[in-house]
Amino acid sequence: MAPHMGRRLRKGAGTTAVAALAVAALSASQAPAVVHASSPADQSASDATPTPTPDAPASGNSPYYTDLPPLTSPTPPVAPTAPVTTIPTGDQQGIPATVLDAYKKAEAALATSRPGCHLPWQLLGGIGKVESGHANGGRVDANGTTLTPILGPVLDGVGFANISDTDGGAYDGDKVHDRAVGPMQFIPSTWATAGRDGNGDGVNDPNNVYDAALATGYYLCANGRDLAVKADLDKAILSYNQSQEYLTTVTTWFDFYRRGTHEVPDGAGSLPGRRSDQTTTKQPPVTPKAPPKGHASQPSSPPASKPSTKPDPAPTTPARPTPPPAKPGGDTKPTPVPFPKTLEDAGTKELTAPAGAGFAAHPTALVKDASGKAMAGVSVRFEIAGDTDTRFVGGATTATVATEADGRAVAPVLEAGEKTGTFTVRATIVTSAPAAVEWKATVLARQADDLTQGDAKALTAVPSGEFANAVSLKATYKGAAAAHVAASATMVAGADPKAAPKVNDKGPYFKDAKGNPVRELKDLTTDANGLLVLPKMYADGQSGTFLLRVTTEGGATITLKLTVAAAS
Repeated sequence: MAPHMGRRLRKGAGTTAVAALAVAALSASQAPAVVHASSPADQSASDATPTPTPDAPASGNSPYYTDLPPLTSPTPPVAPTAPVTTIPTGDQQGIPATVLDAYKKAEAALATSRPGCHLPWQLLGGIGKVESGHANGGRVDANGTTLTPILGPVLDGVGFANISDTDGGAYDGDKVHDRAVGPMQFIPSTWATAGRDGNGDGVNDPNNVYDAALATGYYLCANGRDLAVKADLDKAILSYNQSQEYLTTVTTWFDFYRRGTHEVPDGAGSLPGRRSDQTTTKQPPVTPKAPPKGHASQPSSPPASKPSTKPDPAPTTPARPTPPPAKPGGDTKPTPVPFPKTLEDAGTKELTAPAGAGFAAHPTALVKDASGKAMAGVSVRFEIAGDTDTRFVGGATTATVATEADGRAVAPVLEAGEKTGTFTVRATIVTSAPAAVEWKATVLARQADDLTQGDAKALTAVPSGEFANAVSLKATYKGAAAAHVAASATMVAGADPKAAPKVNDKGPYFKDAKGNPVRELKDLTTDANGLLVLPKMYADGQSGTFLLRVTTEGGATITLKLTVAAAS
C-alpha cells in the first residue's frame, strides 16, 4: 500500500505548505489544545510525527478534501439554540443542522459507553469535513440519509489501495472492488464490523450520517484510546487515513471547530473544492434535486447561497465518483450488512489457578448479530483489570482475538502471577459497543497436590531423646515441583492416620526459638525445588507410636509414624 500512499502525497503536496502555515497560525491563537506540554521535552514529544497505525484504515486511504479553514474561527450565535435564518457570507464554514446534530449525538453516546475515550464532536466534524464536506453540504433527508450516494474511487490498486469486493456491491455498487461509502467514507469491509445504528431505526447504513458518525466515534475510540492524549488522538486519526497530510488537515479543522462554529440549514453548507488526488476550486452551489425512485443519480451541488464578498476563482467542476447503476425495476437502497448486536459468555468454566500456574479454563465470548446468528471474523478485545500481576501468555494485559465460524472468541492462556486474590477479565468488541462481558478470576496461594517422603529411613527415638533422622518431603503439583508452597506440621493425637487432626499434648515435639516444646508448626514453606525439611524432633518420656501429619496449601497431606521405644 505504501507506493499508493506516496503517489497520493505527491499529488497533494501543493497543500502541505498551506496546511503548515494554517496550523502554525492556529497554534499561536488562544484556542485550547488537546494536550498541553509542561516542558520543552514534553512539547517535543507531543509534536513528533506519529507512526501510522498498522491496522487497515477505515476509509481505505481514499482521497479526501484538503481545503483549510480561515485563520479566524466564526463566532457562535448568541442564542445557539435559535434557528438559523440567514447564511453568513464569505467563508461559509458552518455545519449543516442534521449533520451537526449527528456529531453531537455520537459524542453523547460515547460519553456514556466509552467515558475514558473523551471523544469530542468537533473531531467528528473535522473528519466529516475532509471526507465528504459534511455529507456534500448537508444534502440529507429528515432521517439523516444522504440524498445521493457519496462514493470514493474504485480501490483497484491504480493510484490507491487494491481492495477486492467484500460486500457484493451492496453499498458501493461494485462487485469487483470496494469503494469508500457515505459521509464518513467507510470501506465496506470496515463497516461490516464498525457499523452502528445511530438513529434507532434498526438499520446500520453507512449512507446515514447518524449511523456513520456513531460508527466513527467507536472506531476512533478502539484499542482503549484516550483522545485527550495527543499520541492517542494522532493514532486515531491516522487509523482513518494513513497520511501525515490527512492528520494535519483533520487536526486543523478540529481546532477550528473547537474555537466555535455555527449551524446552517441542511443543504446550505459549503462544499470543499480541493481533494488530495487533484487540484480544483469549488463550484458555486446549486439547488439539489432528489433522485428519481429506484435510480441513484450523479450527486449535484448544494443550494445557492448569498454571494461572497470575496471573488471566487474561476470555477471548475471537481471530479466526483460515479454512483452505482440502478437495478432495472428495483430499488438501489443497499442491504444492510449485519453488525455485532450482542456479546455473551460462551460457557466459560471457573477461572481459578494457584500462583505461578496457568489457568486451565479460557474466557470465551460469543458474538451474535441482531437476528441472533453467530458472527465470524469479529475482533474481540480481552483485558485483564484489577490489582493483579496475572498476564496473558507472553506477558500482555490485553489480547485481541477474531471470532471463529461459530461466533466464539477464546482468550489466550492466563498465567497467574504471585499476587493472590480476585481480578476481572473483560471482553469488548473492538469497533462496536454491545455490553461488555466480564468474568471473575481468582489466583490462589501456591499449591501442592502430592507429598512424598524423600527417604525410607525409620523415624525412631528413645524416651527423652532425639530423633536421629530428619523428615524430608517432596511437594509436587500436577507432577511438577511445587515451589514456595505453604505447609504445616502437626503431632496428631491418636493412632489412626485418617483421624481428624488434633494436636497431641504428649509425645514427640519440636522446639521453638526459646527451646520450649511445640507440637504444631504453621509457617513452613517448600523451597524452590519443592523440598520441605522439618526441624529436629525430640521425644519426651512417653513410649509408643505417634503420628506426624504434614499438610500443604492445596490439600496435599502425608502422615508419618514416629516410634519412641527404649533401646533394646
